[in-house]
Amino acid sequence: MHIIDSHIHCGIQNVSQPFEDIEPLLDSAGIDGACLYAPVEDIYYRYSSNFDDNKKWRKCRADAHDYLLKIGRRNDQIYPYYFVWNDFAVEDLEKEFFGIKWHHHEGEPPYNYTNPKCTEMIDAICARNLPIVLEETFSRTFKFVEQVAGRTPVIIPHLGLLNGGFDRLLNAGIWNDDNIYGDTALAGKYEISSFLDQYGPDRIIFGSDYPFGMPGSQLDQIKNMGIAEKDLEKICGKNILKLLKIS
Repeated sequence: MHIIDSHIHCGIQNVSQPFEDIEPLLDSAGIDGACLYAPVEDIYYRYSSNFDDNKKWRKCRADAHDYLLKIGRRNDQIYPYYFVWNDFAVEDLEKEFFGIKWHHHEGEPPYNYTNPKCTEMIDAICARNLPIVLEETFSRTFKFVEQVAGRTPVIIPHLGLLNGGFDRLLNAGIWNDDNIYGDTALAGKYEISSFLDQYGPDRIIFGSDYPFGMPGSQLDQIKNMGIAEKDLEKICGKNILKLLKIS
């Protein structure tokens, strides 16, 4: 079974999460590759909603993305994602990114959705059909999904834990959209089983959320749930590789 951890934070500036620490964890768990996101701490100052962007932070973001790209160039089973922020630097999408990270929690600096460059960025992402890992408030998740409107896949991490909750998204009909996927990072067996029972194995993706979850233990949870082997193959690798257009 080919296994990809679709949700790993990797960076070396404002946190210490170097790939040199991550690679042995993947190897020991029998995980073949990973999707890498820059840590939030390397994208913006997350501890104040009044964060004011500046040249220093723009360089920090650029360096964070360059670090991931260098890893990806050395290892063809590493898939760097681009972490969007309010500069909405569309030109960066020309680089070798495989997906998009879009991230905001309550109390953190929000995205400037009224900026026309935001719409331009979303349209450019959709035109490239890059999957978007969307971690937003419940109301913004709903609006974002409507704005994307089936133009590119959206992956909701943790099966919605931090987007309002799995059941709340379920009751709102978010999961009914065939273009909406969920990752298993830090999700419980209830959420994973419920998704599989209602929607099957084609739109659920294994992830660990390292360093908040460990790749091996998160993978073991899924392997120990009695899921059929052919479905495990989809969850653990085939689904994400399909979205990334990796044959």
